[in-house]
Order: sequence, then structure tokens, then C-alpha cells
Amino acid sequence: MSTDAQAPATPAPGTKPPQRGPFAWVSAFTGFYPAQAEEFGHLDPVTRFLYAARSVILVISAQSAVMAGLLAATHRRFEVLPFVLVFIGYVVLHAISNLSNDYFGYRRGHDTADSPRRRYTLHPIASGAVTPRLLGTGLVALSVVVVAIGAYFVALRGWPAVWLAVVGFVFLYAYDAAPRALKELGLGEIAAFVVWGPLMIGGGYFVITGRWSGEAFAASVPPGLGVMSILVGKHIDQRQFDTGQHQRTLPVLLGEKTARLMNEVVVAGMYLATVIAIAVGSLTPFALVIVVAAPRAIHALRVMAHAAPTEPPAGYVGWPLWYHRVCLVHNRAFGWLFILGLAAGAIFPHVRIG
Repeated sequence: MSTDAQAPATPAPGTKPPQRGPFAWVSAFTGFYPAQAEEFGHLDPVTRFLYAARSVILVISAQSAVMAGLLAATHRRFEVLPFVLVFIGYVVLHAISNLSNDYFGYRRGHDTADSPRRRYTLHPIASGAVTPRLLGTGLVALSVVVVAIGAYFVALRGWPAVWLAVVGFVFLYAYDAAPRALKELGLGEIAAFVVWGPLMIGGGYFVITGRWSGEAFAASVPPGLGVMSILVGKHIDQRQFDTGQHQRTLPVLLGEKTARLMNEVVVAGMYLATVIAIAVGSLTPFALVIVVAAPRAIHALRVMAHAAPTEPPAGYVGWPLWYHRVCLVHNRAFGWLFILGLAAGAIFPHVRIG
């Protein structure tokens, strides 16, 4: 195992040692891939595992769970225990997916030393920062949690929960573990929309309430597009490398300019889909609070309208990710504002246009 990026045993003179314990765990969910090679050796095992799972991006799964719960509350069908288990299950499944992505990417030779994945933050397996034992123990623990939650929902909701679990597993396996993975067929970006939109929000609504809802599926479209924009942005950033690795992501198939234009449409579509959902009565007008995120959306559109710079700006974190970062920053704000609108709608559910 490569140790080319392992951290020193002690902090460099004049630097502040990273925090340990709960404060460090919380910080692992904020910022933008802040853990670099020189920091990893000073982190406790839990924090190292959280960074290995790319916990900063796990927030989007937490948001999907909260959205499903708030839609259930809007319809006065909210149940506490199912919601809590949906929340935990989504975050855990996303962590497993991230770890699986790194494992298979490294095993298949895609995550080479010059790959974008190895450049924007530390690769836990390639660097040796996370030992196989820690990774294996963590994956086993996460898998036990997921299986237990799945068994609970099957007992509670019956066959529909079985099919939701099967579809979720198929997407998890097919995205990067299958011999011909979805992300190598130009389908990974569409899969992201389906999973973090209709499957997680619409399906989450069902397992929380025991009922299907067309309104929940309609409300899931804007957040699903937001997650899709993040992945499209990342794959634009990695397009040249992916081309050399024969990974046919959507930006590889479309070309950079067309992919950037498509992602502009996706970002704008988040707002259009929200307005349509409000107009047909699937969302309350409170969802219009998303306009507060419009400046970030406009910034994202402006960034995607131009080619990325050849060198990162001074102090830039996360290079060579460029479009990915701006889409992630926008989506994070959009997601929390969308949740705020859903929360207001749960309090005043009868305020509707359609």
C-alpha cells in the first residue's frame, strides 16, 4: 500500500493541532474537503473515518431525509421513529457508497496519483491514512446498521419497502461496483437525480407514512436536480482524466461546452421545478424562500459559462474541482432554504396556490 501522502507524527512548528472528539466530528461535515495529508495523522479514528467517507457531502442525504419528513408532517402523517431511521439510513448508505467508490476506483486503477480524486483531498486507501482494518471495521458496522434498518421497514411496511430496498441496492451496486458501472456508461448523473430525488424523498415519504404521495414525488424534483448538478460539475472537472481512463461519464460523452450548458439548465431547472410544484399545489408558496439562494445560483451559472482556469486562484481549496465546488456551495444553500420552506409549509399546510 502506498504511503506517499502519510502525515507526520507531530504538528509542524507554529501550527495548531486539529481538534479531536465531537468538535472534530462536527467539523468533518462542514467546509469543503478540509482534511489534507498533513492533518490526517493528528485526527482520532472516528474523525479520520468521517473524512474517508467524505462526510462533507453526506449532508445532501441528510437533507433528503429531512425533506421527506417535513412533507410527511405537512400531510399530518409524520412518525418519529421511522423518520429517525430514514435519516440514519440515508447518511449511512451514502457513506458506504463513498467508501465503495474509493475502494473500487483504487482497485481498478482509476484513482492514480495524478487523478483528480487523489489531488483535491487525501485518498484514504491509496495514502494509507486509513488502515484496512479501520475501513473494514467501519464498513461492517455501517452495513449492520443498514440491514437492521431495512429489516425494520420491511416488517413495518411490507413488500413496497422490500422493492425500495432492492432498487436502492441496485443503484448502490451499479453506480461503481458493477463490472460496467453506471458512471462509466453516462448514466451516473441521471442515477444521482433519481436516487436523491424521487427514491430518497418520495420513497422516504412512503416508509415514514406508509402511503405514496404524488406531491412528495413532485417536490423531490428540485433537490434531485441539485444533486445531479453537483455530480455533473465534478465529472466536467474530471473529463480529461476520465477520457484517458475510458470512463464514459456524461460530460465525456457530451463534451465540455455542452456539458456546462446542460448543467446551467439543470441549475436553472431547480427553480423552475419549484415554481411548477407550487403552481400545481404540491408545494406551499413558502418554498419560494429558495430565491435567497439565487445569487449563488447566478454565480454558479456565470462560472459554468466559462472554461475553468488552468491554475487555482490563491487560497483555493479543493483544486482541481472547479464546477463541482460552485455547484456544491449553491446546492447546500438551496437545500437548507428548501427545507425552511417545507418547514413553514408543515406549519401552515393550507396555504396553497393550486
